[in-house]
Amino acid sequence: MTKGAKKGTFGLLVIGIVFGIVLWGGFNWTLAMTNTEEFCISCHEMEATPYVELEDTVHFSNRTGVRATCPDCHVPRPWIHKVIRKIQASTELYHHFITGDVDTPEKFEAKRMHLAQSVWKAMKDTDSRECRNCHNYDSMDFDKQESRSADQHDEAIENGWTCIDCHKGIAHSLPEGFDPGWNTPGEAEDEG
Repeated sequence: MTKGAKKGTFGLLVIGIVFGIVLWGGFNWTLAMTNTEEFCISCHEMEATPYVELEDTVHFSNRTGVRATCPDCHVPRPWIHKVIRKIQASTELYHHFITGDVDTPEKFEAKRMHLAQSVWKAMKDTDSRECRNCHNYDSMDFDKQESRSADQHDEAIENGWTCIDCHKGIAHSLPEGFDPGWNTPGEAEDEG
C-alpha cells in the first residue's frame, strides 16, 4: 500500500469515527429530549387530560417533595428497554399527527379504556418495572405502614403480585366502566 493510500484510509477512518460519534450523540440527545415531561405534555391531549389528573395525585405533590414525571412511569430506564419503548411510542406519534385519534378530550375519553388496558398490560408484563424504580418491597418498612397496606403488601409478596395488580388509577382517573374487580390480582390478566 502506498503512502498516499495509507493516508487516505486513515483520513476515511477518522471521518468515519467523527461521523459515528456525531450520529451516536445525536441519537442519545434525541432520546434525552423526548424523555422529559415537557416533551410529553407538548401534545395538548396529554397536557389537557392525563397531566391534569396527575397534578391531583400524591405522585405530583407530597410531603417528601418527590415528584414522578411522565417518563418516570412510562419510559424504562435500562437503555435497551428505553429504545424499544421509544420505537413503540412512534405509533402514538402516528395517532397524534396523522389520525388525530385522541386530539380532543372527547376522543381521549372514548379511547381511555383501551389506552389504560395497554399500559396496565405493559406494566404487568414487566413486573411494574418503572414503579420499582422508586418503590421496592425490600425498602418498605411495613411497621410504618397502615396495617391494611402492610397486610396487602405481605399478601402481594406471597402471591407474586406486581404493583399494577392493585394500584390501577394511582396517577390517572380510571376509565368509565372500569370494574373494581379488575383491581383484583389474578383477574387483571384475564381482562387485558
